[in-house]
Amino acid sequence: MTGRRAIACLTLASLVGLAAPLPSQLTRTERRIVRHVEARRDAAVALLERVVNINSGTMHTAGVRAVGDVFRAEFDALGFTTQWIDGAPFARAGHLVAHRGTRGPRILLIGHLDTVFEPDSPFQRFERLSDSTARGPGVVDMKGGDVVIVEALRALRAAQALDDMQIQVVLTGDEERSGHPIGAARAALLAAAEWADIALAFENGDSDYRTAVVARRGSTSWTLRVTARSAHSSQIFQEDVGPGAVFETARILHRFQADLSAEPYLTLNPGAIVGGTTLTWDTAQARGTAFGKNNVVAEQAFVTGDLRTLSPEQHAAVQARMRAIVADHQPHTTAELTFGESYPPFAPTDGNRQLLARFDAVSRDLGFGPVGAVDPRQAGAADVSFTTGLVAMAIDGLGTGGGDDHTVREWIDLRTLNIQITRTAVLLHRLAAWSRPTPSPP
Repeated sequence: MTGRRAIACLTLASLVGLAAPLPSQLTRTERRIVRHVEARRDAAVALLERVVNINSGTMHTAGVRAVGDVFRAEFDALGFTTQWIDGAPFARAGHLVAHRGTRGPRILLIGHLDTVFEPDSPFQRFERLSDSTARGPGVVDMKGGDVVIVEALRALRAAQALDDMQIQVVLTGDEERSGHPIGAARAALLAAAEWADIALAFENGDSDYRTAVVARRGSTSWTLRVTARSAHSSQIFQEDVGPGAVFETARILHRFQADLSAEPYLTLNPGAIVGGTTLTWDTAQARGTAFGKNNVVAEQAFVTGDLRTLSPEQHAAVQARMRAIVADHQPHTTAELTFGESYPPFAPTDGNRQLLARFDAVSRDLGFGPVGAVDPRQAGAADVSFTTGLVAMAIDGLGTGGGDDHTVREWIDLRTLNIQITRTAVLLHRLAAWSRPTPSPP
């Protein structure tokens, strides 16, 4: 479902805000939350405009830090203890971590500060298109989601409900282009996930406010290097020469497709290939060169690609099958398959589905309608994946609606900003109450 269609389908209650009566099933605290969010409608948009107008392309470290400073001040004002994690060990700006509370469930909120738009991009400013839409770099991916986090916490404090839970917020500075080594780049997030019981992440998902993400496929890079015996082309396929590096590479890639393309939720993409007598490959620039002649059997070939899987078990099984295909090499050829650093799969679990059910119930009670799960094929890798196996339940896609993210047409449906703030704040309030032990009878 596209974000454009989501605009047309917004419910009457979400369009008119407090002009409609508050649903009777809301508690007194939840009503206070709703009223507070509505009162700050313009202030939330102003905060979004402020951070969108600061360039925070991943490699613009000063800009990422500047956006972090804005949000750090917001968390400080809400009584959080904040810390900037320096990104020098992984060649990035760093991350903002904030925490508050000493009782109640441990809840992790995840966002990111960076965008894909570096300072040389022509796309730099927030621009209102209408009363309900605006465009700008990172407006939905994902500075809108970051504003949802801040404003939901502000609403909870205004309703005197923020002390009922322990909150840790991690806003990474390199989600769009991860630092290396990935272990160092995600150490703060992994530590927070190990601490937490529940994780909520605020990427825009499929940019439809009626959906949330309970599963994302992981993403892993891979490289294939093939060598063969070089000879005059007239001798190719002979017993003492073999098929050459290019044919052997073609065999391997064909087997990858034939054996693995029907695997559910799996995608396996060779993104670039070079082959010939000699070759070069520049990993940083993602480009290569090759030299060869028509009358010479190719001696070398190189392929780089991407592998996406839905669960750690599927990831391990597919890697094993790929290695077996590569090992079944033809005469006078050798091949080496290596896998790079990766975003792990965010596997679907019963806990994730239960959390989505609670979010769905909140949305229905607020009059915003049902929330369903995003098809994992429509959800790419994201920071929430690092919570897999560490938290009891997690969902993602709680950011704002809009569309065309990662392009100079990126836009936001501003009406979804208050919807997501309200739903998040009420969900957090209910999670605190749900997790709080029931007092023993007198």
